[in-house]
Amino acid sequence: MKTMVRAMGIDDAPFEFAHEDVMVVGSLVRAPNYLEGILSTRVKVDGTDATEKLIRLINGSRFVHQARVIFTDGAALGGFNLVDLKGLWTGTGIPVVSVSRDEPDIESIRDAMRKHLPDWKERMHIIEGGETHTITTQHKPIFVKVEGMDIREAGRLLELFTVRGRLPEPIRISHMVAAGIVMGESRGRA
Repeated sequence: MKTMVRAMGIDDAPFEFAHEDVMVVGSLVRAPNYLEGILSTRVKVDGTDATEKLIRLINGSRFVHQARVIFTDGAALGGFNLVDLKGLWTGTGIPVVSVSRDEPDIESIRDAMRKHLPDWKERMHIIEGGETHTITTQHKPIFVKVEGMDIREAGRLLELFTVRGRLPEPIRISHMVAAGIVMGESRGRA
């Protein structure tokens, strides 16, 4: 694996459900943690535009041919605005790895969406798509879904881009940038 490999990390900013939309930041990082560029867009809170907006953001950037992988912090932005991982991969041509600290509780997600979203059944198909893999780290395990590459390659890239903790630097940087812009300073964990 090349040491000059680059990854795009995607995360949303802190938001309130009363907000119409939320800022989403993408960070292009050269392994393991050299920040090379920042992208941003906005998606609707609990909307359905996340995948389309990310495809447009990435494909319209000068970084589209540099990123070898897209890391997302989970598969939802702005509440339940779900990222269709397969759609993001096919729309950009870049493999996608969704990373979560906690194992997804599908029943709790289903219950929350059923209460708040009339199209919850369609959204559940996105959440239930693909296999969730458990990857051991130096700390606690992480839970990933992968589109466009095999799990072994995804594991190697996660290891390459993770400096401290469990999340790869591109996600951590995007989280810090988004929080810093919206809150005035970054705080909390990615």
